[in-house]
Amino acid sequence: MVSIILPIFNEEKGLESFVKVLYDVIKDKVNKFEILLVNDGSSDESLTIIKSLSTDYSEIKYINLSRNFGHQIAVSAGLDFAKGEYVILMDSDGQDPPELIPDMINKINEGYDVIYAKRIKRADESFLKKQTATMFYKLLNYITNIEIPVDTGDFRIINRKVVNALKQMPEKQRYLRGQIAWLGFKQAPIEYERKGRNAGKSNYTYKKMIRLALDAITSFSNWPLRLATISGFICAFIGLLLIIYTLYAKFILKVYEPGWPSLMISIVFLGGIQLLGIGMIGEYVARINDNVKQRPLYLVDESNVDINA
Repeated sequence: MVSIILPIFNEEKGLESFVKVLYDVIKDKVNKFEILLVNDGSSDESLTIIKSLSTDYSEIKYINLSRNFGHQIAVSAGLDFAKGEYVILMDSDGQDPPELIPDMINKINEGYDVIYAKRIKRADESFLKKQTATMFYKLLNYITNIEIPVDTGDFRIINRKVVNALKQMPEKQRYLRGQIAWLGFKQAPIEYERKGRNAGKSNYTYKKMIRLALDAITSFSNWPLRLATISGFICAFIGLLLIIYTLYAKFILKVYEPGWPSLMISIVFLGGIQLLGIGMIGEYVARINDNVKQRPLYLVDESNVDINA
C-alpha cells in the first residue's frame, strides 16, 4: 500500500484539480493506495473542498488540524496517520508533478529506503529565491555533520522503516528533509523539472523561509553557539590590543588625547557582539523551552481516518 501526504493551507483555487490529476495518475499504477489531505488551519474553503473529495473518492482521507501548526508539523501529522508500506511526501500546489510518482516507486523497489526528488529546473521562482536557497544548503552542509542534497524539497518517497524512525524524533521544531538525511539508510535521487503553481500564490513567505532555516540550523548544528564563543575571544583580543595601544600612545608617543570616539566605537562594537551572542543562545533556550513543556505536536479537530484499521 502507498500513502500520499498532502499538507494544505489556503489552496482552494487549485486543490481540487490537482488532487484529481494525482488520483488519476495513481489509480492506474498502484493497486492499493490512500491520499491523506492534511488541512493545516486553512481560512478559505479548502476544508470544504477536502471533505467533498473524500466523499467522492474512498481512497481520499482527511485530517483537519485545530489551527495552523505549520507545513512541517502538518506533514508529521500525516506520517502519524499513514498506513502505507511506502509514504510519499509532496506539496498540494501542483509544483510537485504526480507523473513522477511511478518512477519513484520503481526506484525505491530497487532496494532503497528513500528516493528524493532533485530539481534540475524551477519555474516561477525568482533569482533571489534560488540563490538564497542554494547558499543556505551549502551553509547548512558546512556547519553540520550531515549532508542535505541541494535543490531538494520534501517531495520524496520513504519506506515504513524510515517512517517509524521519524516517529521516534519528538522535537517540535521539525525540519523533515534534514531529519531524513540524519537518519541515513539507503537514499538516492531522481531528477525532475519543477513546474509553477496551478493557481494562487505561494504561502511560503520569506518570513516562513527564515523560520524554517533557523529551525534547520538550530536542530542540526551548535555552530551559532560556537560563533558566539569565537566572537567573544575575538572581542577580548581586540580589547587587549586597544589597551596596549592606549598605554603606548599615552606613555611613549605622548600624543594621547582622551575623547569619546574610540570609547563609543568600543562600546557599540562590544555591545553588538554581546547582543548577538545572547540572541543565539536565546534561540536555543526557546527551543528547549518548547520541548520541555511536552505539549502535543498538533491537535486534530476532525478526521475520517480510522486509526484502528
